[in-house]
Amino acid sequence: MSEQSTQSKKISVGLILIWIFGVLFALTGIVSVFSEPIPGLVMLVMAAVLLPPVTKLVDQKWKFHLSGGMKIVVIIIGLIIFGATIDTSSVSTTQQTEPQKEEQQTTQNADVVNETATTKQVNEEQPQTETKEQATNEEKTETIPTPEKAEIPEETTPAPEPIVTVSQKNAVAKAKSYLGYSAFSYTGLIEQLEYEQFSHADAVYGADNSGADWNEQAAKKAQSYMEYSAFSRGSLIEQLKYDGFTPAQAEYGADSVGL
Repeated sequence: MSEQSTQSKKISVGLILIWIFGVLFALTGIVSVFSEPIPGLVMLVMAAVLLPPVTKLVDQKWKFHLSGGMKIVVIIIGLIIFGATIDTSSVSTTQQTEPQKEEQQTTQNADVVNETATTKQVNEEQPQTETKEQATNEEKTETIPTPEKAEIPEETTPAPEPIVTVSQKNAVAKAKSYLGYSAFSYTGLIEQLEYEQFSHADAVYGADNSGADWNEQAAKKAQSYMEYSAFSRGSLIEQLKYDGFTPAQAEYGADSVGL
């Protein structure tokens, strides 16, 4: 009876240890698999080898069973792989971090040196700039003003007078003679000169240079119409517009006769 109780105690203690280490390996593998996949997978494999539910499931489905000695060998190999991969990843991370720190330190030192050199250069250039400004001011003070040369006014050549043709002179004379005994609008006078066989350009030149006041011509024309006929304001304005006067000139003519 004592031997059986001792053996059962050993079995229960061993089972408890298997559960403890299995759960510990499983938790470590779950935590490590996201940051370091290889060590994490190794820990999960060791947990699967130890945990009774997993070994029972594997034995039932695939008829694969590891003895106690094989489990110990697998655990030892797994711990070796886990330690090796953990150390390697830590060393590589440290090696990658140290050059970055050295580069940052070198960059900071270079920035400090550059700032110091720039400050010295600015301090050295300031006296030189002040010396140049003083020398320039002294040169300006010592400069003797030279008498300025009198500016010679440039001779302005008068613009050449436009050449007036004989035909244009005749058109001007004819336009003035027409305006001497009758009232004309601007367009009416041009048409009259063209009727006298003047070219359109000469007729326009004659009307432009006749010296006529076209509002005054509209007033004279309105007065002549009123002397031999009766007009309303609207009809008189229409008649003046028919004679070539502008609407404003026609209204001026109607106003001048009291309509």
